[in-house]
Amino acid sequence: MEYHSEACGDIQMGRKRRQFSGQFKFTVALEAVKGLKTVNQLAGEYNVHPNQVSAWKKQLLADGPAVFDNGSAHDQGEQAGREAELYEQIGRLKMELEWLKKKAAQFG
Repeated sequence: MEYHSEACGDIQMGRKRRQFSGQFKFTVALEAVKGLKTVNQLAGEYNVHPNQVSAWKKQLLADGPAVFDNGSAHDQGEQAGREAELYEQIGRLKMELEWLKKKAAQFG
């Protein structure tokens, strides 16, 4: 019996991975946190694997407090970047002003 590795490359394995919206994940995770149904019951109801329900629940519990923070880390990082850019621009303008003052003094 001869084995041809080229032939195996044409075979598509399994089905395409499903992608879930953030809203769907939040709904399932919130149901899991409420504890009114078991993880297995929720997995059957929403047609997902029980491990996925547990992972989403764990993520919700870990990231939940960030919802109530005053400004997210992304906004703070963006603001810090904008401030740095503005300070840099102020420095350039000050240098340009000094240069113009020197040139004006030479001609005036």
